[in-house]
Amino acid sequence: GAPNVSTATAVREQHGHDESMHPCAPPDAVVWPQSVGQVQELAALCHRRRVPMVPFGTGTGLEGGVNAVQGGVCFDLSRMDTIAELSLEDFSVTVEPGVTRKALNSHLRGTGLWFPVGTVGMGGAPGPGITALRAGGC
Repeated sequence: GAPNVSTATAVREQHGHDESMHPCAPPDAVVWPQSVGQVQELAALCHRRRVPMVPFGTGTGLEGGVNAVQGGVCFDLSRMDTIAELSLEDFSVTVEPGVTRKALNSHLRGTGLWFPVGTVGMGGAPGPGITALRAGGC
């Protein structure tokens, strides 16, 4: 329920486009899950009802991946922003999908590590596929 769900036109339109040239295609609703369990429950519900699911990070993609061309539910993962584990020995970090590059680098300050700009989207969100950190000064 509110404030974790919205069907407001402005919110849906904000989540229906990215930085690409594709026209806005808003979802039917936007939800802000705050845990893996909530994502699993929402995904299971959408699957049972055959409702499309559209993940949303920061909306800075260039391919139109957040456009809900068949409607559905947008999963805005920005509130899942915990840095769960950091291993300085093997340069690995476990983050939730809402952790931005800026937040990660702030957390890393003083460790000699940073997450460089070239490996993330324009909005600074690490997103899926981030697997390693680089040592500072290399």
